[in-house]
Amino acid sequence: MKKIFFVCLITLGFLFAKTDFSEMSTEELVALIGYIDPPKEERFYEELDKRVVTMSEEQKALYEDDKKRRDNAKE
Repeated sequence: MKKIFFVCLITLGFLFAKTDFSEMSTEELVALIGYIDPPKEERFYEELDKRVVTMSEEQKALYEDDKKRRDNAKE
């Protein structure tokens, strides 16, 4: 639990420190799902789309759930 909290804390730090999502790990990007400012979302999801082929099953599931949520919100 402490490890997850620490990773989230570090990841949020990256959110405020840099917006070049290509320099972030896939784990960091997946952890940021739902926390990205609207002006940065397009670049964020473009980078995630590029990485789908390298994601673990767990990461893909989180990404697909978020994608469904976003698609439903657009309707």
